[in-house]
Amino acid sequence: MTTTTDPAFGAGTARAENTRPRTRAQAVAAAAGALGALGLGTLIYANRVELTRFTLRRAEVAVPDLPGELRVLHISDIHYVPGQRKKYRWLQRLAELEPDLVVNTGDNLSDPRAVHEVLEALEPLMGLPGCFVPGSNDYYAPRYKNPLKYFRGPSTLHPHATTLPTEELFGAFEAAGWANLTNAHSAAEIAGLRLEFSGVDDPHLELDAFTGWPEGAPALKLGVAHAPVRRVLETFADSGAGLVLAGHTHGGQVCLPSLSGQGGRALVTNCDLPTKYAKGLHTARRADGGVTHVHVSAGIGTSAKAPIRLFCPPEATLITVKGA
Repeated sequence: MTTTTDPAFGAGTARAENTRPRTRAQAVAAAAGALGALGLGTLIYANRVELTRFTLRRAEVAVPDLPGELRVLHISDIHYVPGQRKKYRWLQRLAELEPDLVVNTGDNLSDPRAVHEVLEALEPLMGLPGCFVPGSNDYYAPRYKNPLKYFRGPSTLHPHATTLPTEELFGAFEAAGWANLTNAHSAAEIAGLRLEFSGVDDPHLELDAFTGWPEGAPALKLGVAHAPVRRVLETFADSGAGLVLAGHTHGGQVCLPSLSGQGGRALVTNCDLPTKYAKGLHTARRADGGVTHVHVSAGIGTSAKAPIRLFCPPEATLITVKGA
């Protein structure tokens, strides 16, 4: 028995309260309710807030003997769905950065009806020098997958996946002057530098075939792929690439929290790349003793079937390449 004050009866009036401890079942039910509320709140935040917290990253890399400077805008994994107006406006504003080169590492679509709108969103960037490679979601629409399966290994293509209007999308990129690096290589002079490009079709679908580099004496070799599969990164590095750009991982998409401001620690990468390299810059040692810089973009969107991000905001990266 305890004594409390109940305003309904006036101060000092004593009444009896039942102070029997909760049963174990009641405690479990209360804990489950609290966890459920926390989980629901986290999902709402991941879908309504973090999914559209678009972020511009800036990075610098040093390449030996580069006789100048190159500003590269790396975009990846847009996964556009019609009506994503906040994403549309943010993509259009990226042209204000005035990069020397735009590199698009694939997965532009998440809906077959999105081609016209994503091309409008990218139109200001398509007036700049650029190149691109495909991701699986430039060929096939996403389908729902059990997210727990990503812990067992990389995802696989569904046998009944819906095809996307790839030719319409890529035809517009090429018409704008962007180089199609689908198992291809090319060269260009940009910002006063001779650049050589070599790209591959999506390694995640095992469509990649390295075709080498153009002939000449480049200031910089850039390797471009959608999925940062290790065999592809090693091939680019051992062939002399100074910088390799890839996407695909979404930075882990759902990550552990971090106070670094760079997003949390990834749990999966959906390929054989270690999780510590799921986003941002790292280096690969080449067979000749040199160093290749690798940048993995955390991406701008997510599959329409998994529209959440947690401790991993959507991003594009402006990379400044300087001479060492």
